[in-house]
Amino acid sequence: MIKKQNGGLRAKPAWFAVHLFAWMVVLTASITIAVMLGPVRIHPLQVWNIAFSHLPLLDGRLDGSWTKAQEHIVWNIRFPRVLLGAVIGAGLAVAGAAIQALTRNSLADPYILGVSSGASTAAVLVIIFGAFRFLGIYALPLSAFAGSLLAMVLVFILAKVGGEISTTRLLLSGIVTSMMLSAATNFIVTLAPHADGIRSAMYWMMGSLTGAKWEHLTVPALIVAVGAAVLLSLHRSLNSLLMGEEAAVTLGVNIAAFRILLVVIAALITGTIVSVSGSIGFVGLMIPHIARMMTGSDHRRVLPLSMLLGAIFMIWADVAARLVLAPEELPIGIVTALCGGPFFIWLLRRSTYSFGGGNGK
Repeated sequence: MIKKQNGGLRAKPAWFAVHLFAWMVVLTASITIAVMLGPVRIHPLQVWNIAFSHLPLLDGRLDGSWTKAQEHIVWNIRFPRVLLGAVIGAGLAVAGAAIQALTRNSLADPYILGVSSGASTAAVLVIIFGAFRFLGIYALPLSAFAGSLLAMVLVFILAKVGGEISTTRLLLSGIVTSMMLSAATNFIVTLAPHADGIRSAMYWMMGSLTGAKWEHLTVPALIVAVGAAVLLSLHRSLNSLLMGEEAAVTLGVNIAAFRILLVVIAALITGTIVSVSGSIGFVGLMIPHIARMMTGSDHRRVLPLSMLLGAIFMIWADVAARLVLAPEELPIGIVTALCGGPFFIWLLRRSTYSFGGGNGK
């Protein structure tokens, strides 16, 4: 009876609206606090006064009761980093939700399926050896996208036996692909001509938002927003996948074409994110699952809520990375792994971790 009541409550639009509003408030508070925290503490009112002072309509109309140093810290250092963290968290969460719907398995995410590893391998080639220089400033994001797409295709090829793909084979193929690509990445790093290149590549491979700038925000934000909008417009097809491929075909979904579209969107989002932050794991695993526990499995609700929760989680993960060992900084991938590892174990211990009528095998 309790489960039915909870399910009924989660299905109500008012319940979702309350969740959405509450988490938007939490996101705003998280951004404010994250910008405040650091070696130089900034008052919350000054945080937003400085931010609003850069808006064209308010330029010169605020009192300006802050120093140039405070303005530089808030606007040029902390705000871009916090907002980039929010975009990355939202993007990883929505990519994870798409992959979990595609595989009908809550253990799937871009990291576990090798998508992040493929992007990392291609990106490290660019970072250390300057590969694909002819692409100019787009060398890193395009290479990361290509690497993530190739990794995803390889996973599906390995998992397909007799024309069918089982969730177990898909996960195992993803793990094997991820391990092989990680080994390839490490080998590339050992060939680096300079020690500084090895250190920067290794640190980047574990994920970091260090050096975030405003110009780093435009492309990731645009890709995540467009990808999320496309997935949201396809929420009925995503929902039908949860009932199984046969049911989806009955409802008019072209499974082959839809699968390719989901792979491309997930690879594009993941590759773009990896190109600006490095490889960050477990966000796409945890966040969509938490969103489904809050509002059910309807992707009209799962996708926007996942984006909010992912943004909040990544902001606080970055705060922990900055402050736990201050003045030293932890790679953010370590923080997410410390949170995601126990969550993954909890999912494994459950009686079932697949969607729809599957048994997870």
